[in-house]
Amino acid sequence: MATWSELLSKQVKAYAEENTEWKQVAGERILPFLNSRLPAMNTAHEHLIRYCEPVYLAAEKIFDINFPATFVIYVGLGLGAGWATSYLGRPAILFGLENIAEEGWTKPAAVEGLIAHEIGHLIHNHWREKVGKDFASGPWWQLYTEGFAQRCEHLVLGRESWHMTLGAGYQDWLPWCRQHSKWLAAEFLRRVKTNGDIRPFFGSWQEVYGRKQTGYFLGHELIKLLERHFTIVEIARMDDVENKIMQLATELTS
Repeated sequence: MATWSELLSKQVKAYAEENTEWKQVAGERILPFLNSRLPAMNTAHEHLIRYCEPVYLAAEKIFDINFPATFVIYVGLGLGAGWATSYLGRPAILFGLENIAEEGWTKPAAVEGLIAHEIGHLIHNHWREKVGKDFASGPWWQLYTEGFAQRCEHLVLGRESWHMTLGAGYQDWLPWCRQHSKWLAAEFLRRVKTNGDIRPFFGSWQEVYGRKQTGYFLGHELIKLLERHFTIVEIARMDDVENKIMQLATELTS
């Protein structure tokens, strides 16, 4: 990646912030599988080229937004199938082909859903920045932002797409999450209160009770609860995020 210095530095910095050695991750989880995953990466690349623009145009129309965005399709160090960030001074989405292939999100519907999900993050950033509101960090913020993006995915595509269910090993994911929604909320609350690890709710390399990425479902359900009283723009610009999301999670357990 010598030619793409910003792309390289963003990945190295992200691992450094997690106190993780990127070379170890690359050597153990990425490089040994590139050859076998190359056909899937090629397929994902073709679908991304086809669907990025029309999905973005649909989002512009639905949410009445108009800002420039960059889409970067690359083979990276395992930092996500999609990463909403900035690149070359513009809002950007980085699509990691190595992670898309690993997850099995190569069907057109899965790629469309992934694109719409990451666009949801850009929209969230855009709406908060327009009124001078920043993002914070922590478990409740992560639940809030991922839930918001997942809700945007459904709104952009006009269906409950749940792109993660179209990958390998996710066949019973949605029915299980729906059946265990109260348990998921209670377990998330328990981990936050005890300073436990909430990464298994979001990471593709970790699991909660044998299921990956259940935090996306839980966050989506909380955003749906907020929609009883607020518009999607009001939710994007919400104040007192930690307390409100924690209260909703507590409500979901009952």
